[in-house]
Amino acid sequence: MPTVRRSSVLFIPVSGPSGMGEVARCMTIAHALLRRWPDTQVHFALSSAAPYAAEVPFPSTLLPSSPTFHPREVASLIANLRPTTVLFDNAGRTRQLEAARAAGARVIYISSRRRQRRKAFRLRWMRLLDAHWIAYPSFIAGPLSRLERLKLHLLGRPRVEYLDALLPLHDAALAAAVLGRFGVHAGEYVLVVPGGGTSHAGAQHSPATLAQAARGLAQRGHATLLVGVEPGAEPAAVAQLSLTRRLPVAELCELIRGARLVIANGGDTLLQVVASRRPCIAVPMAKDQAHRIACCIEAGAALAGGADAAALEARALALLEDHDRYEQLQRRLTQVELHNALERVADAIRDLELGAPSA
Repeated sequence: MPTVRRSSVLFIPVSGPSGMGEVARCMTIAHALLRRWPDTQVHFALSSAAPYAAEVPFPSTLLPSSPTFHPREVASLIANLRPTTVLFDNAGRTRQLEAARAAGARVIYISSRRRQRRKAFRLRWMRLLDAHWIAYPSFIAGPLSRLERLKLHLLGRPRVEYLDALLPLHDAALAAAVLGRFGVHAGEYVLVVPGGGTSHAGAQHSPATLAQAARGLAQRGHATLLVGVEPGAEPAAVAQLSLTRRLPVAELCELIRGARLVIANGGDTLLQVVASRRPCIAVPMAKDQAHRIACCIEAGAALAGGADAAALEARALALLEDHDRYEQLQRRLTQVELHNALERVADAIRDLELGAPSA
């Protein structure tokens, strides 16, 4: 088997004052790599303006804003670290990709938006990338277009794959510990997950809207757990309502698996819920999430949230109290073609590092 220098992965996700989907996705991949190959070296390049930057449990280089806007600094970081793989998640400039190639690294790009997908299918980028992973399944992201297929045929690169959902493997001991910490029992609570904890301009809903709905469900007697509450933003105390700040993805996924109902944002959390086959009401926290939610609704994998907190609460109550409708949604979930891609992603990174250099 070919040998490579010690595996080291530099993650360069979009990061900034709002949202943390790309960073959470990269952390999930990083944890999976370390679980499989504990000697892997991991490093992150992040915006110092990201409110969660200090919570990332890996060595990090902080930049004044998202890494995309700092091509010189990122290129220097790559040259100094000389990683075996550089993974860009919705971030990156041509100069940064070229720096990764010059350092001898495998170059992976994750796109979760149409604009970033178009960038990754530019011929210049295709020659620099070893792999292009399209976040979300094809029924959300859309199949490869005729032009995309033609470019891949002509260049023979990069490897293009769809990522369905990325979930840490089930851990029974962790599940028992996290449910016990919040005093909830599997199948008996509502989990409310707004997302990164910040509002997005132009989005219809906000974390405060979901917090209000969570409080209303608890007042109606349903054990409810609200995730992502920032200090000073806590709703008024009420029995049956538990609050917590952002959680590690492994803990959040165990709570998803045990929930009777999840009220989630339309980002990666939505796909984690669907892949866990849990009934879900989806609420867009950012403009680009509405399309993903609509696709999941059409596939029978989720229900739409209400227009405001009161409507959202009413929709959740209706589902919780209508046994036949709840069971119907559960049956539909078992038919949705969506799987956990995390182990495949970890294997793909290692395979790229062990494989022959790309031209």
